[in-house]
Amino acid sequence: MATRDISHASLAIKQNCTVRREEYLDYMTFQANARPLFTEIFGPLIGLKEEWAEQGALPEELDLSAFEYRCPMRAGVPVHTGWVGGDPEQVLEETDDYRITRDARGRTMKLCKGFATLPLPLDHPVKNMDDWLKLKPRYEFSEDRFSKDWEQTARAHQQAGRSLTVGIPGGFDEPRQLMGEEELCVSFYTQPELIHDILQTIGDTAMKALDRVSSVVQVDELSVHEDLAGKSGPLVGPSQIEEFIKPYYRRVWDMLQNRGARLFSQDSDGNMNPVIDAFVDAGINVMYPMEPASGMDIVKVREAYGARLAFWGGIDKHVIRRTKEEIEAELEYKIPLMVRTGGCILGLDHRIPNGTPLENYRFYIRKAWEILNREVGS
Repeated sequence: MATRDISHASLAIKQNCTVRREEYLDYMTFQANARPLFTEIFGPLIGLKEEWAEQGALPEELDLSAFEYRCPMRAGVPVHTGWVGGDPEQVLEETDDYRITRDARGRTMKLCKGFATLPLPLDHPVKNMDDWLKLKPRYEFSEDRFSKDWEQTARAHQQAGRSLTVGIPGGFDEPRQLMGEEELCVSFYTQPELIHDILQTIGDTAMKALDRVSSVVQVDELSVHEDLAGKSGPLVGPSQIEEFIKPYYRRVWDMLQNRGARLFSQDSDGNMNPVIDAFVDAGINVMYPMEPASGMDIVKVREAYGARLAFWGGIDKHVIRRTKEEIEAELEYKIPLMVRTGGCILGLDHRIPNGTPLENYRFYIRKAWEILNREVGS
């Protein structure tokens, strides 16, 4: 497949995850800390596999199955809590460099080939309450939200020792998909009733769907994707989280937590430091990928939050393009404290960047395990 037009799925990696449900849940809730966890969260960027192939990588190195990780056995319950339906994607224009499509939400989307696997919107369907009301049925509850044999699938995962995860749309991210960042951020002030209605509708559907799921099988983890921050900080502050996002989060999380769920994980790149307190208060107890280039330092965050917040990631992805001495320094700074305190699945903070020498990645894995094993034995 040409690197100019590669799918997101083709970047998937192979991992042999062996950490069973109870160990994972106890470790991430600071109830036990027998052995550390270490993984690759996302895999390579476009083009890295081709770079490594030119450097003599084995096939098993290209899909990462050659490398040693220690990661949890997790599985999603096939139930849908966000947008459903819509027209099939329509290709509007395509060149060697980009593809423009119209997606199910009616947005014009542009994918830059060779640089991205996910398209970005050029426009958005919601600017006011009337626009939202036209799309609102796509978020309301229906039986179509349950995949066929969802219960059988979930029970099979449980019997295999996997923890069960369910997801909800982001309290920021889903309105952003409908409105765009600028319109959404302004609307927190100019159209608060619109944002409340969007999140109330999504929350109602999530409650109905996940009430049924959690009445039948033990849900272990609630997850939410937000991506609401950049290097300069988040696009919302504590007051918007308190007014809009926290009530939505808490409705769903409180129900699941009362039924035995133990983890509420949030995915957001960027500098989340200004809003960690607000999100912890909203129920979040796991954050990832903890991006160092944006100021997220897992050592400092652990010192500040202790057992209130667990992590995935936290190791600077850019360091592994540098010298082996710098790689070792990064690992020596972060691994020992995380091994002692637990509650952190160590790994790169996002995809392995282009320009990472294969030998550096091999060294990174070897050195990480050398330090992990040393600290466990110390």
